[in-house]
Amino acid sequence: MRYNRTVRLMTFITVGLIFQQCGINSNIMFKSAKGEHANADTIPMTPSEDYQISVDDKLTFSLSTNNGTKIIESMSGIQNEGIGGGNRSEYIVRKSGKVELPILGEVAVFGLTIPECEDTLQKLFSKEYQDPFVQVSITNQRVIVFPGNGSDAKVIPLTNSNTTLMEAIAAAGGITERGKANTIKLMRKENGVRKIYAIDLSTIDGLKFVDMVVQANDYIYVEPNPELAKEVVKEIAPIFAIISSALVIFTVFTKL
Repeated sequence: MRYNRTVRLMTFITVGLIFQQCGINSNIMFKSAKGEHANADTIPMTPSEDYQISVDDKLTFSLSTNNGTKIIESMSGIQNEGIGGGNRSEYIVRKSGKVELPILGEVAVFGLTIPECEDTLQKLFSKEYQDPFVQVSITNQRVIVFPGNGSDAKVIPLTNSNTTLMEAIAAAGGITERGKANTIKLMRKENGVRKIYAIDLSTIDGLKFVDMVVQANDYIYVEPNPELAKEVVKEIAPIFAIISSALVIFTVFTKL
């Protein structure tokens, strides 16, 4: 009788510890509040506007005179590429929104699109060079993909300005076994606010989303399936080990 009361007490304590220290599926991020859903409005398949240069962006540029004549001559094997050809250095956009460039010094580029930045540099370089031709690129554009398991998250560089959703997921290794293909959240910063789009790739209807062009700093989050049984066992195994040891000791002492 006394033994049964002890077992019941131990069970009660175990359940209490489980609920107090519960960490079941605590690694699942971006949960929607009950009754709330990710925005399922029309998802933009292509960027509505050109990318604007931001703080901490890394820029490279090439410069040639005579409207790029030397670039064409270099491609034709006539002579080496002109100024800015060959090795390209990276220049970081500072918190002031300016970038320090050779010859020009500090240039305000924050908020400019790539074409606007090229036009700005061409005008500034025209003071020193004849008919300058400038090409600018951003080297640190990327998206972050969570393919269904937090430990498999990948930072995917955007080497192609037209990288699609399917290409980004493929570069991250595809959707993991635990991932839910019908619950994908695309988080995109628009006007300073993260907007969430819900995407379902679990059916053929999802083909309409695969060619959507991703944008720099997008988050692609594949929601993982909750592994309740596995997590519960993981949580209670250490507790049961302690309780079992305590019961063994208690049983030994009661028989003395």
